[in-house]
Amino acid sequence: MNSNKIAKENIARLNTAIAFIEENLSEKLSLEIIAEKAYFSPFHFHRLFKIVVGETVHNFINRKRIEKSAAYLLHQKEKSITQISEIVGFSNLSAFSKSFKKFYGVSPNKFKEESPDKYSKISKTKSKIGEVSVTFEQYICNINNALKWLKMNAKTEVKTIARLDLAYISHKGRMEAIGSIYNKLVKWATPKGLIDEQTRMVTIYHDSPKITDPNKLRMSACIVLNDPVEIDGEVSLRILSPTKCIVSRLEIAPFEFQQAWESSFAFMVEKGYKKSDSDPFEIYYNNAAEHPENKFIVDLCIPIL
Repeated sequence: MNSNKIAKENIARLNTAIAFIEENLSEKLSLEIIAEKAYFSPFHFHRLFKIVVGETVHNFINRKRIEKSAAYLLHQKEKSITQISEIVGFSNLSAFSKSFKKFYGVSPNKFKEESPDKYSKISKTKSKIGEVSVTFEQYICNINNALKWLKMNAKTEVKTIARLDLAYISHKGRMEAIGSIYNKLVKWATPKGLIDEQTRMVTIYHDSPKITDPNKLRMSACIVLNDPVEIDGEVSLRILSPTKCIVSRLEIAPFEFQQAWESSFAFMVEKGYKKSDSDPFEIYYNNAAEHPENKFIVDLCIPIL
């Protein structure tokens, strides 16, 4: 399938999702429901949406709800603030008021009471009122920007990652807390002689941070084993079978990981590959604390069919 055909199919499906969101703002809109309407997997959808539309699905929904509420406040003053918050899909008045003030800089009450002329101008300037759709030019531009970043910062190829024998500790919770899990793993591995300059660490992501509650994310902090080892305590063993992946080798700072994953995903989309059911993972080749610029030398691996 050529790139233009892939692009046009994805644009049509993204626009289906956007239309569904705009027509159902009063409903509970989960990522899974929206992705299903557009025939995407949640993993595929949230990453493509962010790259092309320029904001996360959650932020887009929130913005559209606030914009719609502003129109009600300006033009249907007979409706109460509580009614409007419910109409646009907020679960409670407090959440609505907080989101509204963050977006427009004033409370819904003040917005409603002050001059319509004053705030109608603010509303039109600050928001993107009206129907949103993804154009071919926008899609190509944003995908190309992601691919350009990847080309400048990574060597990307499709290859089979050889079998990896791993000792690991499971982590459930916020992503940033996995550092403490690695500390436990290193403390366990060091007396066993498993830590040296050739040691490779692996993080496996069992959930996506864009889909799962940040406090419930499941990850595995792993060390690659070259020889059999006795395990104990909270350390377990697992085998990562040979896996065909899109592999991006990078030397990056911690804040660049999101860009790196999104750009690797754009590569997958552009080349027409489909993600398999296996979990994505990272293979680390150094200790960033020992790098002169505190950077990670890492492979980002997206399993594909």
